[in-house]
Amino acid sequence: MPAISRDEVAHLARLSRLALTDAELDQFAGQLDSILSHVQTITEVAADVPATASPNPTTNVTRPDVVTPGLTPEQALDQAPAVEEQRFLVPQILGEGE
Repeated sequence: MPAISRDEVAHLARLSRLALTDAELDQFAGQLDSILSHVQTITEVAADVPATASPNPTTNVTRPDVVTPGLTPEQALDQAPAVEEQRFLVPQILGEGE
């Protein structure tokens, strides 16, 4: 007995808003049935294996979070070609009235 019927595929297609022909419904019903059979076989075989995201052990490889001093506003603006009110002054790129 198939795990998924043609009617169930048609129902899933309607829910997914897919327009499938009769030939496609038959084709996908067979494919989905095959997929579900394989998943069932794998589930039975690998029932005692713990679930993992990766077969290799992994550890956190990030650096320690250490606070370091940043630039002062004066240092940051030191090499700027134009400064206004402790900000970089750049030419306007949009229209003048905007």
